[in-house]
Amino acid sequence: MPKIGILYGMENTFPAALVDRINSKRIPGITAEHIRIGGVKMAEPSGYRVIIDRISQDIEFYRAYLKNAVLGGTIVVNNPFWWTADDKFFNYALASKIGVAVPNTVILPHKEHPPGTTVQSMRNLMFPLNWEEVFDYVKFPAFLKPFSGGGWKNVYKINSREEFFAAYDQTGTLCMTLQTAVNFTEYFRCYCIGQQKVHVMKYDPKQPHHLRYVKDNTASSRELYDRVVRDAQTLCQALGYDINTVEFAVENGIPYAIDFLNPAPDADVHSVGEQNFEWVVENVAQLAIDKARSDEQPQTQYHWSHFLAHGTAKSAGSK
Repeated sequence: MPKIGILYGMENTFPAALVDRINSKRIPGITAEHIRIGGVKMAEPSGYRVIIDRISQDIEFYRAYLKNAVLGGTIVVNNPFWWTADDKFFNYALASKIGVAVPNTVILPHKEHPPGTTVQSMRNLMFPLNWEEVFDYVKFPAFLKPFSGGGWKNVYKINSREEFFAAYDQTGTLCMTLQTAVNFTEYFRCYCIGQQKVHVMKYDPKQPHHLRYVKDNTASSRELYDRVVRDAQTLCQALGYDINTVEFAVENGIPYAIDFLNPAPDADVHSVGEQNFEWVVENVAQLAIDKARSDEQPQTQYHWSHFLAHGTAKSAGSK
């Protein structure tokens, strides 16, 4: 009997609703449950046909468990191999290559040496850095933010050189990017499920977290709405994520993708609202069921590249 497991952390409303929704469909041979894990034996099958991962980005033990599960034939959403390798700076560069508008972005060296390194470890690093070239390319205002991270942690709005250096001095060993700020007139956060289904939500990042989702999801034009949907699909197909959110800030009619590495996006009913919650629960439930019923076979070629592609839809833009 194909089982679907849900792996999660502190969130409460979405995992339980997802398990209940899958089971309520009463599809013969398919059940969903909350995963319980003890010690994990190497190369041992997990017992699940599909696992929906909501937490392994924060827990190394869970990430290792999921990779081992893939080795045993489980389809994990999202792919733990690609998720482990991914970062936001690469994603911005990728977006620019596939025709999705992104703000100018520069990756910066760590302000402080990472643990276990010294000044000698940085002998290939230019000193002093070419700050004027960086500032001329990005311009102010800008955002200083981690090259891989989420939840608006360690994000700084920068309006001048002085503000940049004051913020940069606080980043310690984090690797940061500096990105042109978009003076947006509209802002959208889009769920993208199965790399095809897109739910466009108006969003206001300037508001407190529980007020950011705007009830009126109407875009200023059909053309803009269609482009946001198309660009969200293009990004998720290229990245190979079956669950993701893509954020667009619209300036002069152009939707700039500014955040699209969210493979365990917020899905709490109290923050996203009932209507958005219902959409994501139903569509993730159907995604899990479709994967559980698929004829995908376990890996027989044990090479990293095959695991990177495991369980993802194949397209011309896929990695």
